[in-house]
Amino acid sequence: MINITINGKTLEVEPGTTILQAAEMVNIKIPTLCWNPDLTPWASCGICIVRLAGSPKMVRACCTACEPNMNIITHDPEIIAVRRIVIELILSNHPNDCLQCPRNQSCELQDLAAEFGLREAPYIKVKNDIPVDDSNPAIVLCPEKCIRCGRCVKVCQDVQNVWALEFLGRGISGKIASAADAPLGDSPCIKCGQCAAHCPVGAIYEHDDTVNVWNALQDQEKHPVVQIAPAVRVALAEEFGLEPGTVFTKKIYAALRRLGFKTVFDTNFAADLTIMEEGSELVKRLSEKGSDIPLITSCCPAWVDYLEKYYADLIPNFSTAKSPQQMMGAMIKAYWAGKAGVDPNKVYSVSVMPCTAKKWESHRNDDMKSAGAGYDVDIVITTRELARMIKQAGIEILKLDDEEADSPLGPYTGAGTIFGVTGGVMEAAVRSAYYLVTKKELADVNFKPARGLDGVKEGEVDFGNGLKIRIAVAHQMGNIAAVLDKIRAAKAAGKEAPYHFIEVMACRGGCIAGGGQPYGCTDEIRKQRTSGIYKDDEKSQYRCSHQNPFITQVYKEFLGEPGGHKAHELLHTKYVERPLYIK
Repeated sequence: MINITINGKTLEVEPGTTILQAAEMVNIKIPTLCWNPDLTPWASCGICIVRLAGSPKMVRACCTACEPNMNIITHDPEIIAVRRIVIELILSNHPNDCLQCPRNQSCELQDLAAEFGLREAPYIKVKNDIPVDDSNPAIVLCPEKCIRCGRCVKVCQDVQNVWALEFLGRGISGKIASAADAPLGDSPCIKCGQCAAHCPVGAIYEHDDTVNVWNALQDQEKHPVVQIAPAVRVALAEEFGLEPGTVFTKKIYAALRRLGFKTVFDTNFAADLTIMEEGSELVKRLSEKGSDIPLITSCCPAWVDYLEKYYADLIPNFSTAKSPQQMMGAMIKAYWAGKAGVDPNKVYSVSVMPCTAKKWESHRNDDMKSAGAGYDVDIVITTRELARMIKQAGIEILKLDDEEADSPLGPYTGAGTIFGVTGGVMEAAVRSAYYLVTKKELADVNFKPARGLDGVKEGEVDFGNGLKIRIAVAHQMGNIAAVLDKIRAAKAAGKEAPYHFIEVMACRGGCIAGGGQPYGCTDEIRKQRTSGIYKDDEKSQYRCSHQNPFITQVYKEFLGEPGGHKAHELLHTKYVERPLYIK
């Protein structure tokens, strides 16, 4: 430990602690814009400058490590004046359209300008007039609003290992754009939305589809149906002032009905359905000699996009099971509509997702039209978009009475809800695969090796009779190469694969920190949302997908058996190799 002094307060810190981190320990807030706890600090904005006592030099707190006996001054009139000038210079090259901006009232630059009481514009306004790039089906790039903090570039390159965004040009003409200045829709972008989630301003944001949903809700010829994803229930409450991880699922159901949806389902049910299909696929591959092992999960559309672009040689290892969103869409139009006496062509199927890539997935290929009534999921909105709709409608969601989802595509098990966290798909699959193989229930359904925020998690499940299943869980796209390269190396050497089953989620922490969730996610918030997910699991009447009586009913009445002919028609898909850049 080393001794330092901050604003007259003496404290001990570990070597390598930055000044920014040390200040936080003594409850001193140093303003930042480019810094983010998910990213390696790189001192782009200059707002976090502090002074070392006895020296005229100012240093940047985010990337300056504390040294023994360092005496730090974080606030004085000169420091505040310099920070004010930095913010004013940023604003001199930033549009003044806050009221029309998607980040209005959730913008870090706007907050800083208010904190520093900026009322005048002392510098000449310089606008580059760079056009908006809306070529991507999931996110919109508005370069004119970019403050060059670099967060989007760092998360895309260093965290996700996608390299779809970069800095182009220099000085006042510099901008953020896709590589080679190609349209973002033609770039290697996997639509995960982590750039939008980490952008402090309105330079990158999700495609807003709320107007289309409002129009459908008001169309008397349509029957609007909605589903909500597992991770939405532990994040939406943040938009209404509650703690991260607060589960108020039944109030969300009530709010959706107040918005005008005639039928409310829960994607958790389809997660149970996914486990039946994917678990059966795993058992089949394990039992058939020469099958492609390991089996890799396919619930994350950003990961699907990444696989088809970067690891197309592993497509044979990919589960053909659709994601829960797409399974639910198919079941709504192919099964529920007939059962309810509703014309499937009049069903307007909306899904509420924590993920921007789900917007792309819903129209990914013709397999997403499997019910024969247009796309199975007509439109996707994010958690943030749903929050805006609830506020626009004047619904006081916290005061609503609890309501239930509609049956039979609503009730779910704990296994369905844990799909929202990293390791959740794996844990849910293990719970049911064990039963499918042994015809016995697991004594303890809590599969701890799949849990936590380690980038890659490994474990083993003993199914008895000498059958041991080796598993791996990877989240945060930049971590997956280490796992997949092991598989490639084993194949090249003609050796047995190091794993039997692999789960991948593109976003750190899984869907609970997806690109469409409330802004400001950190590891602490990820842990809180994850805790909420597991609490929902623990209080469930059934905790394994195969125990869901409504799943049993659906197979008996309509699908036949997991992996059967009808199930394959509606619930499975295929993949193709795609280029990194579209010419």
